[in-house]
Amino acid sequence: MDSLFGPTMGLGNISLLSTAKTRSISAENPDGSPGGGAHAVPDEHHWASRLGKGWKVRPCISLAPGTTTTLADVTGPGMIQHIWITARTTAYRSCVLRIYWDDEETPSVEVPLGDFFANVLGLRYNVASLPVAVNPKGGFNSYWPMPFRQRVRITIENDYWEAIHGFFYQITYALQEVPEEAGYLHAQWRRATSTRERPEHVILDGIKGRGHYVGTVLGWNQFSDGWWGEGEIKFYIDGDGDYPTICGTGTEDYFGGAWCFGDTYSTAFLGYPLWERQEGGVPKHGLYRWHIMDPIRFARDLRVTIQALGLWLDGKLEPLTDDISSVGYWYQSEPHAPFPAMPDLAGRWPRE
Repeated sequence: MDSLFGPTMGLGNISLLSTAKTRSISAENPDGSPGGGAHAVPDEHHWASRLGKGWKVRPCISLAPGTTTTLADVTGPGMIQHIWITARTTAYRSCVLRIYWDDEETPSVEVPLGDFFANVLGLRYNVASLPVAVNPKGGFNSYWPMPFRQRVRITIENDYWEAIHGFFYQITYALQEVPEEAGYLHAQWRRATSTRERPEHVILDGIKGRGHYVGTVLGWNQFSDGWWGEGEIKFYIDGDGDYPTICGTGTEDYFGGAWCFGDTYSTAFLGYPLWERQEGGVPKHGLYRWHIMDPIRFARDLRVTIQALGLWLDGKLEPLTDDISSVGYWYQSEPHAPFPAMPDLAGRWPRE
């Protein structure tokens, strides 16, 4: 290690010099090799034909229907520091982002593209937070530190029946040593309809190993109007049975709001950036909470749930039947437990 501050950068240690090597992968330099950028040669019909090689010739790619494209395949050790992606909104739920660490057979990150960047329900909106920023007009940015030791492979699968043209991406990483105690980033997407018999959405279950939970993204489609956020989030840690070690007090409370929200917001660690209530449409909500300052640590196992509860006219709790999707983010040592099967395109497609 170059310093006591570890492998990540921040305002407190940005002045410290390092032996790490910075590399970046994009459509213009697909393998991130030194001097490997801007090699594409335009033909006479290309928009850069008057400028020639070395200019803006191949800034993006197309994702053919029903195909998986490898965006990055890097030999470590190293650390992914920034990912930027932009694509049309059709890709937000039809394309699945996957990340594999150290030649593992199943991905540690498996999330629809938009949801990974806290743009849920196939909708585009701005997010201003510390690890994730979505800027006009759909610029997805991730600053989650992602250490890897032997290898990292990042893929994007297009399940749409048409090609996704104009897929832009930039993946910046540092080749450097990784401390022994560094965990691997994991992210898992789930979607389910809550029931009146058990109005609960499972965010994570069956997580095995040692690690810490660092974030939640929720996409919430109501099936009825009215207040929807009385449910509590619960963290079952290291052998908890019927009752959790950590129990919230309400949905808006967990995401840092209060008293039924009443407005949207986006802050460094938590936000409610999406609130849509159109005439003739179902109410839609998008929320995020990053446990960066308060990670939830587990030594053996973890289960995370959130309840779907509203209020009756008499003020008593009402179980809700709502369409809820989620992303749970955590770091852990490998190997990880198998993920549930990713739903097909129809199972991921947002409700209108």
